[in-house]
Order: sequence, then structure tokens, then C-alpha cells
Amino acid sequence: MSYAANNRGLVTCFVENASARSGIAKRPGVLRRVLDLLFESRQKQADRDIARFLSRSGGRLTDEMERELTQRLFRGNWNPR
Repeated sequence: MSYAANNRGLVTCFVENASARSGIAKRPGVLRRVLDLLFESRQKQADRDIARFLSRSGGRLTDEMERELTQRLFRGNWNPR
């Protein structure tokens, strides 16, 4: 019997060994880093807006507040002020 090895398994094995031997970690590209920064910035802004909205409403996250937050976020007319 003959056996044909899966080339995907061989390639990942050699690539992992080569990167481990070189000691160099592959950094994400410039576009990926910019997009990550944009996403992180938007996430922090959303967190601040939600915290402001909750503090204005008494600081409790009730079912009604969660429903209102979800409706505002999905409709796109988010204005926590």
C-alpha cells in the first residue's frame, strides 16, 4: 500500500518549525493595525455612551433599560445626551 500525505499538514508543520526557530513573531500588517485601532476606538466610545446613559437613568441595568439601549443601537439614532 502507498500513502499520500496531506500537503496541508506538511506545510503547516514546516512553517511552524521555521518561525519557531527564527524567533521572529509575525506582526499584523498596517491595514490590520489601523482597523484594529478604529474598532477599539469605536468600542470605547460605545462603552462610554452606554455608561453615561445608565448613570443618567439611575445606574441600574434593568430589562427596560436594556431593551431601550438595544433599540437605540439597532435603529442608529443613538444619542445618549
